[in-house]
Amino acid sequence: MTKPSTDLIHHPYTPPANFAAPQPGIYKASTVFFADVAAMRARDWKTKAGYTYGLHGTPTTFTLEERLATLEGGSAALLVPSGLAAISLVSFAFLKAGDEVLIPDNAYGPNKALATGELANFGITHRLYDAMNPADLAAKISDRTRLVWVEAAGSVTMEFPDLPELVAVCRARNVLTALDNTWGAGLAFAPFDFNGTGQGVDISAHALTKYPSGGGDVLMGSVITRDARLHHALKLTHMRMGWGVGVGDVETLLRSLPSIGLRYAAHDRAARELARWFESRDEIAQVLHPALESSPGHEHWRALCGASDLAAGLFSVVFDDRYSTEQVDRFCDSLQLFRLGYSWGGPISLVVPYDIGLMRDQSVARWPHKGTLVRFSVGLEDVADLQADLARALGRL
Repeated sequence: MTKPSTDLIHHPYTPPANFAAPQPGIYKASTVFFADVAAMRARDWKTKAGYTYGLHGTPTTFTLEERLATLEGGSAALLVPSGLAAISLVSFAFLKAGDEVLIPDNAYGPNKALATGELANFGITHRLYDAMNPADLAAKISDRTRLVWVEAAGSVTMEFPDLPELVAVCRARNVLTALDNTWGAGLAFAPFDFNGTGQGVDISAHALTKYPSGGGDVLMGSVITRDARLHHALKLTHMRMGWGVGVGDVETLLRSLPSIGLRYAAHDRAARELARWFESRDEIAQVLHPALESSPGHEHWRALCGASDLAAGLFSVVFDDRYSTEQVDRFCDSLQLFRLGYSWGGPISLVVPYDIGLMRDQSVARWPHKGTLVRFSVGLEDVADLQADLARALGRL
């Protein structure tokens, strides 16, 4: 007869199956049990036909992966600890010493930092290209180019490129394309099927930290493909790098994901209203929002996102150059509802001032204004309250 401590660990009770509820079950596991040695040896960690080890997937992580693949129109997804980890996974899976990667000059800054740091240390070179000029991309693709990153809209400065043309340039040269799809979130446009043409990017990387989470409290990323061969390569690198995500964060994403469409549309409506209001202010030299006709690449946004008419909850403004950086910083400090903080997609509105001169390669960038740029992430507060907060802070310039 076994002792109580053993009985508690090896208790025979199993709850009945077929329990159904709005939220899927949460499975926490590193170790996964097998019925016998034959089952252990037959199980393949690279498929979703069964379970081998918590790092390779549980019913909970598989459920989130499948839902994210559906959201973006892909066939397979992998989860990683952050959006930057998603970018890293793609780069590590498809680049080796002697290869080259091309990155848009207006890309997410840490993507470029990865290229100048770890990728360079591994003997992988990179070059920046002008995302608003497909001819520049075409001219810079070389025999060593194995991967091209694209991003829509551009980070901070919000230019919207001609994504179909950029992808066509790469496809004609048999070069992989990877999209940072955090802004579009699978809602503004279909990354693998531009406007029903059947053409799109090869890989989509997504910072789930932003709109899929929606709470400003989760760090996670995903990499999604439609190509089984690409997914296999990503899966192998994913395993070798030992990337995993916490099941508590997966549970949070599964609870948040059903409302992403409602939240994304609400962020979008509020951001557009405030962006148009800023256009009327003489303190501002330019408002950068893809849905505004005056914003760079508006026609490309209209062509790609016209069916959804969605444009996320981000926009930037460039202050007139009569205002010093110190004055603009004081404007940001004076805001009460907009909090100073990185990231976006949560319920609280955020603001960050940037020095674009330090962020852009001046041989690539074509920046018409010299004033300080400020990016806004519009949350879910009442728009009238946010506008009043902005007006008060502008009054203190």
